[in-house]
Amino acid sequence: MIQKIGPSSAGLAAPLFNQYRMFYGQASDLALAAQYLYDRLTLGESVVFLAFKEEGGIPIGFAQLYPLLSSISATKNWLLNDLFVDPDYRKLSVGKALLQKVFDFALEQGASSVTLETGVNNLIAQGLYEQIGFVRQEPGTEYYTYRKTLGVV
Repeated sequence: MIQKIGPSSAGLAAPLFNQYRMFYGQASDLALAAQYLYDRLTLGESVVFLAFKEEGGIPIGFAQLYPLLSSISATKNWLLNDLFVDPDYRKLSVGKALLQKVFDFALEQGASSVTLETGVNNLIAQGLYEQIGFVRQEPGTEYYTYRKTLGVV
């Protein structure tokens, strides 16, 4: 089950967000993770989808989006800034399900694309992104940028 969460549920996503930050070399800080998510959601600066093992179950993955505006296409597009699945639940299509939820949401919002960045050494994520239609943009040195076109650009 995947649902869009609000500020009152930020604490549910915080342990996963903390693990995500640690994956990218940050020190563990659960309070910081919870406050950051709470602030983004309270201020309407991001959208967070949380995947649960089952309805009312434990959180097992999340995706966080930030809005991007395009003057050329006159649309609000989305930056998929954060995607993380608990290591115990990887290879069970949780990441794909979160991405599908992101695409559905972006289309509902009239977006023409979803963009993301991932580390050049994150080969598993790159494989998933390419498998579901993201196209890698210019080569990067630390990160690759991917873009998935959702409709007419």
